[in-house]
Amino acid sequence: MTDDRAKRLPEAHLRCAAREGCAESRLLLSRRAMLGVTAGLFSWAYMPRFAEAASSDPRLLVVVLRGGTDGINMVVPLGDPHYVSMRGAIAIPAASTIPLDSFFGLHPAMPKFGAMFQAKEAAVVHATCVPLRNRSHFDAQDNLEAGIEGKPSVSATGWLNRLLTALPAGAPVKTHGAIEINEAPLILRGPAPILGWSSTWFEAYRNPGLKRVRTLYQALDTQMYDTLERGLEANRLAGGYDDSNISMLRKGFRGAGRLIGAAEGPRIAVLSVDGWDTHSNQGGTTGFMAEVMSELDTAIDDFKTAVGAAWKDTVMVAATEFGRTVRTNGDDGTDHGVGTVALLAGGAVNGGKVFGDWPGLAPNQLYEDSDLWPTTDLRAVFKGILRDHLGVAKNLLNGPIFPGSAAISPFRNLIKSSAPAMAAAAGSPAPLRMEPGIARYRRENPA
Repeated sequence: MTDDRAKRLPEAHLRCAAREGCAESRLLLSRRAMLGVTAGLFSWAYMPRFAEAASSDPRLLVVVLRGGTDGINMVVPLGDPHYVSMRGAIAIPAASTIPLDSFFGLHPAMPKFGAMFQAKEAAVVHATCVPLRNRSHFDAQDNLEAGIEGKPSVSATGWLNRLLTALPAGAPVKTHGAIEINEAPLILRGPAPILGWSSTWFEAYRNPGLKRVRTLYQALDTQMYDTLERGLEANRLAGGYDDSNISMLRKGFRGAGRLIGAAEGPRIAVLSVDGWDTHSNQGGTTGFMAEVMSELDTAIDDFKTAVGAAWKDTVMVAATEFGRTVRTNGDDGTDHGVGTVALLAGGAVNGGKVFGDWPGLAPNQLYEDSDLWPTTDLRAVFKGILRDHLGVAKNLLNGPIFPGSAAISPFRNLIKSSAPAMAAAAGSPAPLRMEPGIARYRRENPA
């Protein structure tokens, strides 16, 4: 918890806990943060189940790779005759890659994902990008998470929250709800109740101060008490008390797996992975980017283990706001680009395939003479997953979830077997209030 947030807590012992990093300080956010993001665990649980729900019980993990991932060196186009000359010192030798097909190879730092690919439990969509292509981290990340076109005004709601709002009462995903891991991203912002859980909270039950906190809120603030109890239940489901010697990233992936794998747990989780902004010293088979990919690779494998038997009903999709320039810069790195990759993993994924239309790396084939030309709108990937994995109807995809996207067809064949479509929900969808970026900043950072 940040010092600013700690200052807004009225209890002196919690201010101390926040400074010291104690467990309850991580569970007890300020009233503004807690009630604005985490309205409750499984708040849809008392709704009747939807009669036409799919026979399976689908799970979805959305991973946002923040910083702009170099998809060209993650999933290497070995069959492109211009790859080596364009990439120079950071080109990945063909012999070092993990073969995916006759044209593409996977970076050697991701052997576990490669094994999932060979087992037909992982896939790649290449040459994809968000609709906004101005190479701004902040604009493009908002574009990815809001699910609408345009800048600098962004939606006050994210597409996953609008999904929960639009689904019919009793739909399994709505019944169980969604959870954000470690932070509150735009993708889950909106009126639908969302729980927040942090991978730093593994020691919560061991701290005797927690009992005093629960007693305090039970007596003085029943709404905060109810929210805290739901958060503690999420912490119990996440488990992980033996995870103290691994990175925060891996803890997050393990927690996500345990949460959405639990019978009573949420069905959607979102987490972020930082470190993809490789302007300098990017490296080839080794170096900065290889280290980040290796950590992600291990974390995805942790997630598979943690989700357990629910893996067969699970899809993980990892997406980034943009790719990198095809040519390297003067610092042995790459700058902000456009086209990149999306990764999919899970027992429900139609794996063993690299999807997408390859545009080529010849100088006259690049987007604005600089970047991999995007041939797939990232919203098509999300739509394909929602339609075929969760059974979301076309009118919901083109309406409240991804408004103005009727021309973007859902990507086909990403999922092994399609779920039956649900009817549209009754009632109004989440509002698409538009606000300038500075207004949003001021709203989220009051003086």
